[in-house]
Amino acid sequence: MKIRIKGNSLRYRLTRTDTSRLAEKGYLQEAVDFGSKQLLYALRVVDDEQLSATFRDDAITIYVPKALIQEFADTDKVGFEGTHGNLYLLVEKDFTCLDDVAEDQSDNYPNPLAVKKI
Repeated sequence: MKIRIKGNSLRYRLTRTDTSRLAEKGYLQEAVDFGSKQLLYALRVVDDEQLSATFRDDAITIYVPKALIQEFADTDKVGFEGTHGNLYLLVEKDFTCLDDVAEDQSDNYPNPLAVKKI
């Protein structure tokens, strides 16, 4: 799972394993180690109708309605978005890059823009 923060925008990108784990277990968390402290970022499936988010105890959590996660995991849906106050929230599938990158992308979703060579 990756996180991108820009201004009042919060974006999570999920690999295939991340998506399956979230749909199955209802919770997904990663951490960034700063030495003396960690920043946690997580997704939690909830019985609610809208996306929401909190920042407590060094943890950013996006709360995702159960119906959104099931559709996301079971279909080709690329992502879903919403707002929580002034905060824009986006959760999407992490596609392989079209350019060569050093990062391991073996668990990413196939990029729909990639041209298949025959």
